Amino acid sequence: MMNDAALLTRMIMAGQDKEPADLVIRNVGLLDVITGAVTTTDIAIVADRIVGTHGHYEGYEIIDGTGRFAVPGFIDTHLHIESSLVTPLEFDRGVLPHGVTTVLCDPHEIANVLGAEGIRYFLNCAERTIMDVRVNLSSCVPATGFETSGAQLEIDDLLPFRSHPKVVGLAEMMNFPGVLNGDPGIIAKLLAFQNGHIDGHAPLVLGTALNGYLAAGIRTDHEATSAAEAREKLAKGMAILIREGSVSKDLNALAEILDENTSSFVALCTDDRNPLDIAEEGHLDSSIRRLIALGRPLHHVYRAASYSAARIFGLKDRGLLGPGWRADIAILDSLEDCRVSDVIAAGRLVTQALFDSREHVAPVGLSSMKAKPLNTDAFITEPKPGQNRVPVIGVRPGLILTFREEATLETTEKGLQPDLAADVIKVAVIERHGKNGNIGRSFVTGFGLKRGAIASSVGHDSHNITVVGATDEDMAVAVNRLIQLGGGFVVSDKGAVTAELGLPIAGLMSEKSFEEVSHDLHHLRDAAKALDCVLPEPFLQVAFLALPVIPHLKMTDHGLFDVDKFDFVS
Repeated sequence: MMNDAALLTRMIMAGQDKEPADLVIRNVGLLDVITGAVTTTDIAIVADRIVGTHGHYEGYEIIDGTGRFAVPGFIDTHLHIESSLVTPLEFDRGVLPHGVTTVLCDPHEIANVLGAEGIRYFLNCAERTIMDVRVNLSSCVPATGFETSGAQLEIDDLLPFRSHPKVVGLAEMMNFPGVLNGDPGIIAKLLAFQNGHIDGHAPLVLGTALNGYLAAGIRTDHEATSAAEAREKLAKGMAILIREGSVSKDLNALAEILDENTSSFVALCTDDRNPLDIAEEGHLDSSIRRLIALGRPLHHVYRAASYSAARIFGLKDRGLLGPGWRADIAILDSLEDCRVSDVIAAGRLVTQALFDSREHVAPVGLSSMKAKPLNTDAFITEPKPGQNRVPVIGVRPGLILTFREEATLETTEKGLQPDLAADVIKVAVIERHGKNGNIGRSFVTGFGLKRGAIASSVGHDSHNITVVGATDEDMAVAVNRLIQLGGGFVVSDKGAVTAELGLPIAGLMSEKSFEEVSHDLHHLRDAAKALDCVLPEPFLQVAFLALPVIPHLKMTDHGLFDVDKFDFVS
């Protein structure tokens, strides 16, 4: 909040060109995301505020914008920074150059492992990042009572954070059955945020069920996977966040809903995106260029990525390029291709020196891995009496939705066996928080593995160890190495580790640089392909196998879970 009379006076004077601005972007094409007009002008900035446009200005620092275009900085409206596999400070350094100047994150991954300590760590980081990191307080820790998490957060645990200047509201309310059934703990959280923002999470919730969910005061949804679903939600006053992440890829299906009539009620998000995809494709800049290539009206796409996002989440100071607005600006070489060449964040030109000026934040959760090493017998899956057909989780590329399929499997003295010819392999979830030592076991199809195993301590949302494999031996090798690392990703083949990435910060994030993590992910992806894995993003796909709030069939440390019935498979 502005409380410096001298600074405010200087802003007013510089806006009138009566004294120099701090920074001037000279002769740039300014895109008006309201009308679509492009005007060649100077943009004058004092401190963190735009003070002049549509004119000529002098400044102490000049950026030549000739032949380039200025648009409002992009706002990612829903993501989990933990899924970038790096710390919030490294995420800042890796993503801000893509023009993303504000993110609204839900730290429920680290909160499920460390509880309030994880939220506190994120808020400490948010106070130091160059990017404006805003936090929605995790509403579902654990996501359900059908899995073992490292922590539990009730409303009394969240309220101490509510007045923090970086906190926006209550994060995605994933337990939609709890909302619809009036669960007292859920009602208490919803009640406490009735005068603030409540983020939604309502996959395939429609009809009167959707009405009941929205009656709770929930305003947004990033889980729509079809245009028809999104249109019903828009019709009922829900803002749609078009998601394009590393696994959940909904942009193609939802692009058609973004038009001249809806763009004020649509925004963009990534949810979960790893450094490899960010390095190869970009972040929100990738979504913007793809939407434009799909024929969506250009300035409405940029509006959704900035002004609409700010309006939906109550960030009243940003999203437009005009005097008095926050100086978050992406400077592009091309509007159609959304090629970012410079970024201004709160009035500062983004450079490596700016990143270097940030204060370090000590990592947390370095001893969160409490699972004990396992032998191959831990993965024996016994058939149930009289069982001929076995339920199998069906995985499809680009979807965190899974499907219920069945298979007839051979039984030996080592229990039910995978059917590699039919692409049916084992899946297990191992409790790793030191609570009970549970192991849930079942089968999955869609990975294409012919041998080996893939293990991950990223297992949404309780973040136990999830492993898929063709043999019990390789599953044990991968899991045991993962335990030694304190968390991460491991690929094993023929009894040996072939690739790994340690994630010692709560078993979710690396202490390495963005570039180093990208390099390790390349190696992991190659190692997975060597097992004949057919999924383009196998590691996050493994991670989502354990998420029992996304239909239809999921795996937890308690066993195979039917999300539609919201109960275990009998």
